[in-house]
Amino acid sequence: MADSPQYFDLITMGRIGVDLYPLQTGIPLSQVETFGKFLGGSAANVAVAAARLGRSAAVITRTGDDPFGSYLHEALEDFGVDDRWVTPVAAYPTPVTFCEIFPPDDFPLYFYRRPKAPDLEIHADELDLAAVRAAGIFWVTGTGTGLSEEPSRTATLTALRARDGAGTTVFDLDWRPAFWRDPGQARPYYREALRHATVAVGNLEECEVATRVREPEACAEALLAAGVELAVVKQGPRGVLAVHRDGTRAEVGPVPVEVVNGLGAGDAFGGSLCHGLLAGRDLERTVRHANAAGALVASRLACSSAMPTESEVADLLARAASPHAAGLPSQS
Repeated sequence: MADSPQYFDLITMGRIGVDLYPLQTGIPLSQVETFGKFLGGSAANVAVAAARLGRSAAVITRTGDDPFGSYLHEALEDFGVDDRWVTPVAAYPTPVTFCEIFPPDDFPLYFYRRPKAPDLEIHADELDLAAVRAAGIFWVTGTGTGLSEEPSRTATLTALRARDGAGTTVFDLDWRPAFWRDPGQARPYYREALRHATVAVGNLEECEVATRVREPEACAEALLAAGVELAVVKQGPRGVLAVHRDGTRAEVGPVPVEVVNGLGAGDAFGGSLCHGLLAGRDLERTVRHANAAGALVASRLACSSAMPTESEVADLLARAASPHAAGLPSQS
């Protein structure tokens, strides 16, 4: 990898794959006849979300050396995400993920990542640590490429340590039970990651894995005590709580939308959160914008290709502020 640092507003490190989403909703996977093919994976989606909002973004991950891997490179390029640190692994196929779509709140995921996903083969000695340190924001995930298996676990922690104290570092708790034996296995690695992060983001279940508590205020306090400066706790239909170490806080309710597919809403939230932090916006405005970005994706079928632009988020926020928006279902 290059010796001289290349500046990006955002560098993400984590999971990538191909999402195969049913084009028929409300029926089990066994009865679905047609699928749409999309770029997927939380780290890749967050980078796409930020790029859609005008930010320069790159992702560190790996694919198989196969046609699906080629597709992911093409998709990243089409979305404006730099793929220089997306490299092939000949030994393992590019992973695919299927889902079932039962709106408004049931979207089972089926991961095909065996015998091993290529994005778990990131090696610490291959990282461009100068670029990682130079990025405006560095974003890592707890599962997938993040901390669940070696050598990517060591690579992730190496990148976090190299980044320590430089700019904004976000740890997306991203708990996926399928990738761990139990929460107890994950907690030591989550604690280590939190020591080097400045921002932690997670829903209540993810926060409980990291902190052993589930009540939103307690989650925020525990994450701050673990070392971060900003704790962002997503509460589903109750909205989002964000608490900064300096005492600043924001509580934002859900944005009314007709939910089509809730998958990917969290990644849109993440890309928008990065956008707001980079812009130096106040905490409430940042979280409100991120909530709206997530809601927009929840109202659409896909994840990556559904990521909204700045004008789309502004339009939704304006509509949500209208009294006529009352009574719609919501997604945070």
